[in-house]
Amino acid sequence: MRDSRRTFLQKSSSLAALTVGGVSRIPSLADKNRKTNEVIRDAGMHLCEAYFWGLEEQKMALTKQMDVLGAVGGINPGMVGLKDVKPWELKAVQAVKEAWDNVGLKLRVIEGPPALGEKTKLGLPGRDEEIANFITLMKNLTQVGIDTICYNWMPVIGWYRTQNDKPGRGGALVTAFDYETVKNLPPTQYGEVSKETLWKNLEYFLKAVVPEAEKVGMKLAMHPDDPQVDSIRGIARIMNTVDSFKRLLEIHPSPSNGITMCQGNFALMGDDIPNLIAYFGKRKKIHFVHFRNVRGGKFAFEETFHDEGIIDMYASMKAYYDIGFKGPIRPDHVPTMAGDSNQHPGYSTIGTLYALGYMRGLMEAVSKRRV
Repeated sequence: MRDSRRTFLQKSSSLAALTVGGVSRIPSLADKNRKTNEVIRDAGMHLCEAYFWGLEEQKMALTKQMDVLGAVGGINPGMVGLKDVKPWELKAVQAVKEAWDNVGLKLRVIEGPPALGEKTKLGLPGRDEEIANFITLMKNLTQVGIDTICYNWMPVIGWYRTQNDKPGRGGALVTAFDYETVKNLPPTQYGEVSKETLWKNLEYFLKAVVPEAEKVGMKLAMHPDDPQVDSIRGIARIMNTVDSFKRLLEIHPSPSNGITMCQGNFALMGDDIPNLIAYFGKRKKIHFVHFRNVRGGKFAFEETFHDEGIIDMYASMKAYYDIGFKGPIRPDHVPTMAGDSNQHPGYSTIGTLYALGYMRGLMEAVSKRRV
């Protein structure tokens, strides 16, 4: 009886506390979730968009309307009216960062760093100067609050497609690759470049750069080769297997030495994306994410809308959330949709908006699934 009376009094006190101006108010689901919703916006990740062609007015306006305020791009002194200034110099870095701040966006990732080129990747004369410029770039970026660099190890021939206007769903244009069309092409002016050479040069770079990255808190995020074939026109490609990424991380173990989880590329290697996210994520090696989908295999594939393809996108987003990923994430390689230009294949503004909305929906779903 005493316990029942105590329980009754506790419930009565709780109801009294919910009475305002004599009107009783029962807490709603919105009340319960309001505080949680503030915390789990975008599942705690930094949702970004790529701007590789400068301050694109329409795209900036649309992404701000969508509340996607992170930017990914390069350091181009010309876009801010600077002449005779190197892109790794502090003056250029500060001016570019301020330009993004002035339009209400935050530059979070430098993708395609300007101080890393053929000399370093091919081991040519002048690579030490190039590496020194890269170290200067890292130091200057961290001075203005940018702590992530997405880079790759594809000298001479980088991102490569054999078709940039393949009809996809509803007539949207997608990019595609077919190794049969390139396998017999002649070598470049650099002749045959072996995998061993590229690994040797990568090790040289990492041993020089990673200790300096640690000092300033820079995250180096290696992007996979795209496509993942072993060679194009005599130039070998080494970042095309999961084992290659494990080797990369073992060359110089460090919190600064990490990866860009480009889902399309890793999926075409034949691996399960959610499992890979768990593997690398538990080791704190995912510094940046390219969230995209594909169909096919590494020798013949096409890129797709985010909601089709071979990757379980919900399970992938859930995996990022489960490992506690809080870094930058952006959509990548979207189809060109009706009414948009295919001037920059894979980066249609309309296609990007569709992808961002899809991603935000997944983010809310995975972060609320236990609420």
